[in-house]
Amino acid sequence: MSKELFILWTNSDEVLFEKMVFMYAKTSIQKKWWDEVTVIIWGSTAKLSATSTIVKDGIRELLKAGVKVSACKACATQLNVAEPLLELGVELKYWGEPLTMILQNDQKLITI
Repeated sequence: MSKELFILWTNSDEVLFEKMVFMYAKTSIQKKWWDEVTVIIWGSTAKLSATSTIVKDGIRELLKAGVKVSACKACATQLNVAEPLLELGVELKYWGEPLTMILQNDQKLITI
């Protein structure tokens, strides 16, 4: 059975990204605590991800380590950051239905 973790990141605080989202996601993959880790960028975190050097560098490291990084396509489009996120290597997709399925299937989800 695959151990998969989703981290729903909605708080656009750089320190929170650095000291929780980034650290836990990267360490989880490196130490094999989880088989798969997906960081979901939602809301104002899309804009922070496209503009903050600290966050952009962190996302690049996460992707290199094997963490999946995906952003809400509606949020990215509405905040005019879809193109910079795509250039960073972030997947864009509509997350409403997939998040609902994660919740209904009792999958592992951390919401920050």
